Amino acid sequence: MSLAFDIELDTCGLNCPLPILKAKKSLTTMTSGQVLKVMATDPGAMRDFQAFAKQTGNELLAQETEGERFLIWMKRR
Repeated sequence: MSLAFDIELDTCGLNCPLPILKAKKSLTTMTSGQVLKVMATDPGAMRDFQAFAKQTGNELLAQETEGERFLIWMKRR
């Protein structure tokens, strides 16, 4: 799957909570409706981003696994 995105964030090699914190920082620089693609290797990333979306109101568009990486697309609220 390959969704269109506005900003790509590579958090590979970082463990919780750093992928979420970096995503939060990136989302604050974006305008409403823009899409952030996050690449992560933290095994808990998919679960963490689901919770993050619920807490912040940003929309979790998709998640997928690509080898050892997790790809997450979020739309800025």
